[in-house]
Amino acid sequence: MKTPLFVRPLTENEEASLQAGLRSNNAFVFKRCQILLASSRGQNVELISQALGCSRQGVRNVLHAFAQEGLPALTRCSSRPKTGPKAYPTLAENQRQRMRQILEQSPRAFGKEASLWTLTLLAEVIYEQGLSDHMLGLETIRIALKRLGLNWKRVKLRISSPDTAYPRKKSDGIV
Repeated sequence: MKTPLFVRPLTENEEASLQAGLRSNNAFVFKRCQILLASSRGQNVELISQALGCSRQGVRNVLHAFAQEGLPALTRCSSRPKTGPKAYPTLAENQRQRMRQILEQSPRAFGKEASLWTLTLLAEVIYEQGLSDHMLGLETIRIALKRLGLNWKRVKLRISSPDTAYPRKKSDGIV
């Protein structure tokens, strides 16, 4: 069984700051001061959470934050993540211009079986042509196309027929 979690012994300065926090008009500071003072009086996490109407994990978080930071744990910090998603790699202007030249040709000119470009196919060709030292993601390719002023849309499948009269029949509404 784990030992109960309590706040470390408070200094006189910390005790005075927590008592002053009980008169705060900031609910965040008020609640944290209540939790820390209750823990310093020997109340365990379960009793504090029941008395204050908050979760046990919330009480534990306050106690851990105070143990790490001290009094600065009383102020609300940004809830923004400390690390964000990695930025998509970008292609330099000369690489984008080379990509435009690739797009002006058929994929078959690069040994591909498809006759229309897809983002995946373009990423493969860019890698094979040495524009990038690793396979680029689809979002990176899409962003590069947007910077070139190209609007990328998925390939639409068209119904066609080997019938030589198909265009006439289609325009007449027969098909």
